[in-house]
Amino acid sequence: MSTYRAFEVTGSRQFKLVDRELGSPDPGQVRIRVETCGVCHSDVLAVEGLRADPTQPVVPGHELVGVVDAVGAGVHAWQAGDRVGVGYLGGHCGECEYCRRGDFVNCADQPQTGTTVDGGYAEVAFARASGLVRVPDGLSSLEASPLLCAGLTTYNALLQVDARPGALVAIQGIGGLGHLGLQYASKLGYRVAAIARGTDKAELAARLGADHYIDSAAEDPGTALQALGGAAAVIATASSGASMSPLVAGLAPRGRMIVVGAAPDPISVNTADLIFGTHTVSGSLTGSSIENEDNLGFSVARDIHPMTETLPLSEAPKAYERMMSGAARFRIVLDAAA
Repeated sequence: MSTYRAFEVTGSRQFKLVDRELGSPDPGQVRIRVETCGVCHSDVLAVEGLRADPTQPVVPGHELVGVVDAVGAGVHAWQAGDRVGVGYLGGHCGECEYCRRGDFVNCADQPQTGTTVDGGYAEVAFARASGLVRVPDGLSSLEASPLLCAGLTTYNALLQVDARPGALVAIQGIGGLGHLGLQYASKLGYRVAAIARGTDKAELAARLGADHYIDSAAEDPGTALQALGGAAAVIATASSGASMSPLVAGLAPRGRMIVVGAAPDPISVNTADLIFGTHTVSGSLTGSSIENEDNLGFSVARDIHPMTETLPLSEAPKAYERMMSGAARFRIVLDAAA
């Protein structure tokens, strides 16, 4: 095979299926035969032209799983045949100030897979060795893909919660992130409250591990959380700052709202709601490659599964449109072999 298929995108939603020459990996890189790639809301950065130069083609996709088939010079920990994943953070440089202080997530020279470098809407991908994630044998590639971003994002946010087992933790939003957050929170030993609009997801929330369900369309969610004793943490996954704003008032003393859902509108917080109770609002950015390995291992050990729909790679534009419509339940995965 001297060429491979890839979906390039330019401008806004201008997809083009192309044949690319199959090159060798650069030093410090590996070449991956892609098996699956998840379709994530963060793909908007590439597909909607929200890049420095959207006229330059890029291959979207940052939840890719595949098999290494070539390694570049200087790569020693990986070899052909290894099954690996690559998430949104494409590998720290190891040389910038943040890396030298061990803060790999905030590396100043880190590619953003599928946005600043080519991603997984393709049969072949290239990645920095420092960004590779070992995929456990007990996890299929179709299930592993969404865990590399949606799973890691909620898992790492929950690891930041400083609370005892049995404390109340709320997951706001039951979508691509939230349906995994409910499972992680339950398996980590918390008493879990699910927050969503309407009652149509109440039964699903209970199946995913929620002990309580709060319909934010019928009652103030902050008041409802206080009636349950106050939340040690709220993981805010919905893409709406307005829906996150009332949640700070539902925190227990020293409680924390951790924001992982990127929203176009701001969060409004009363200063008194921050001061009284010593509350915190913070953001959380996915995680490093080794943290992603921890996430996959925990998911296998605790029987955590994403709810997915599968489409062939040839239907990547359709998959993206379905994800953006909100109709997917809850993650879409592209299958390169289909």
